[in-house]
Amino acid sequence: MNTFFKSISCLFFCLVLSSCQDGQGKNTVAEPEAVPEKISKPESEVVILRKKPKDVKTPEGMVWIPGGEFIQGAVPGDHMAMEHEKPAHKVKVDGFFMDISEVTNAQFKEFVEETGYITVAEREIDWEEMKKQLPAGTPKPHDSIMQPGSLTFKKTPTSVPNLYDFSQWWRWTIGANWKHPNGPNSGIIGKDEEPVVHISFEDALAYCDWAGRRLPTESEWERAARGDRAGVPFTWGDDMSMLGKMANTWEGEFPVTNTKEDGFENRAVVKSYRPNDYGLYDMAGNVWEWTSDWYNSNYYNDILKSGEVPLNPQGAEKAYNERDPYAREQVIKGGSFLCSDSYCASYRISARMATSLDSAQEHLGFRTVATADMLRNQQGQE
Repeated sequence: MNTFFKSISCLFFCLVLSSCQDGQGKNTVAEPEAVPEKISKPESEVVILRKKPKDVKTPEGMVWIPGGEFIQGAVPGDHMAMEHEKPAHKVKVDGFFMDISEVTNAQFKEFVEETGYITVAEREIDWEEMKKQLPAGTPKPHDSIMQPGSLTFKKTPTSVPNLYDFSQWWRWTIGANWKHPNGPNSGIIGKDEEPVVHISFEDALAYCDWAGRRLPTESEWERAARGDRAGVPFTWGDDMSMLGKMANTWEGEFPVTNTKEDGFENRAVVKSYRPNDYGLYDMAGNVWEWTSDWYNSNYYNDILKSGEVPLNPQGAEKAYNERDPYAREQVIKGGSFLCSDSYCASYRISARMATSLDSAQEHLGFRTVATADMLRNQQGQE
């Protein structure tokens, strides 16, 4: 690996790679919302909000996700499941409202125009701040590299024998951001209904604050994606042959050739495929989606060992990745147009990945949720 790429690797790949693996400005990284104090109640006192309250209006572009108990994590017989999707465990969630699709370029543009917000990928890079997150002694890259940008995908000319070497298909692209998703010479004119990408965790939280929403917890996201289909790996059931008709993913040899059998090579317009049981689109493929949960390698085991069925779990209380103990990462869900059955197959409901808070990539976006209480407060003020 040449010196130039070593600098890029040290600076960016240890911070922002999530691609289909379970590892990972003047950039100020926002902390996740505080974890509410957990109050244990006897089973008989726990009431799950299942039906939509009659006094709350469903916001435009959202649907009600009924509360309930379900099994989170890898389903039996899923040979593609990764270890961090196990062990499966029971959880309960109250009902909530969720965006029917990923937040689009048009929606994010409205937010930016109203607030003047500048995303992490557009900000000047503060080396003094960034090096605090890197191994001691990491050399500062040349000033020509230390410019605002983000990660973009590139195909490889030939087959890749080592799919763990992300540098073969990811590159740091100066000028890549939500307005220029494939680099400075690209744009979003005519792409209003494509999902917004190159969105960091901080960016997603800022949008949520403006919209009066929040990010879903991992349990809420999985509850919504699964619908009422227990024990199956996909949002539509267990028929793998339906993949090309149900989700925007990579078909062909990754990362060399995409046959586009599903109709798309890159991001697809939201709602291009059939919705799941709850009326949600793109809960499999298209772009990865942020959740509000810290990524912690031990979290699923800890829940199972507790012997309890948590109600509205907020995720781990702190971040921990056994592959990188110093990492501070969030859980992302849903997979993307780069997910292939020969690589990560993260279009499955239980699939999950770890991504650093300041990560911004061309296959990472988000959708929002709202609770009945949040909307009562908002609608009562109208």
